[in-house]
Amino acid sequence: MGWDEFLVLWCAVWGVLALVGCTMALAGVSGPQRTVRLTGRIEQVRESRHGGSRKGGIPVVVTYRDPVSGQEATVTNDGERGEMITAAWEGREIGVSHPRGRPHAYRFSDRPERPGRGLGRPGCALFLVYVGLVVLAAVEQGWPWALIGFGGPCALYAAAHLPGTVRARRERLSGLAAMDTVPGRVVAVLKDVSIDQDDGHAWTTITPVVSFTTREGTAVTAHCTSHLADPADAYGREVTVHYTPADPADFTLDRAAEQRSQGQDVTFNALMVLVLAATAVAGVVFL
Repeated sequence: MGWDEFLVLWCAVWGVLALVGCTMALAGVSGPQRTVRLTGRIEQVRESRHGGSRKGGIPVVVTYRDPVSGQEATVTNDGERGEMITAAWEGREIGVSHPRGRPHAYRFSDRPERPGRGLGRPGCALFLVYVGLVVLAAVEQGWPWALIGFGGPCALYAAAHLPGTVRARRERLSGLAAMDTVPGRVVAVLKDVSIDQDDGHAWTTITPVVSFTTREGTAVTAHCTSHLADPADAYGREVTVHYTPADPADFTLDRAAEQRSQGQDVTFNALMVLVLAATAVAGVVFL
């Protein structure tokens, strides 16, 4: 089988999968549409064991109301239960979901989620069809078509999202300036060791756990993965926490560093637009 035949087969297979996925979404029988999504409430935050694992996130007890029976269910996040809960306090609302008819297979999300439309996988399949068509054009018409096919649409996509990035930067800087400041303490340092099955190389992930109380009296426990010097030896250290009053999960230990990173994000996105546009222009020139 030559490259032409392989690429045609590639596009056909992914095209069929995209069509099937869109049909299931329109019929309301896709996986996300058959998922029951509820709002849970953290009733209890358990202590993170110093030296333990971060797997599973902050240990919590969650309650939610079963829509079928109308009764309140109480569950924990022990084991593999979807997203890790990395910030927790009593009364916080999080997302709870489970396949229709299988409430025991519940999973958590960091925030309550809206019902999905089931178009994520079909959209990914359509993108793979487009990739196949661009590569096919490059094989048959010449490599400059690869530069045009990838650089042009990606540049347009990045340019369309650049104003949103700039707007998000302004909002983030405003939010950082309005943060409250309270003292906090590192109450645990979690340690996870992973081993590469291919070469046996091991690497360690260190996750400090910070506890602080907001000015409103809410006791927050959260993973802290940045802006903490020497995290492996941080157990018991007193720290200064800057947090957003409306959402204590949005916090930082170094507000100045967060403000600098916002400018870097906008610069990176602007450079990506220029590079992608130049790639497309180069493809046109070389035709």
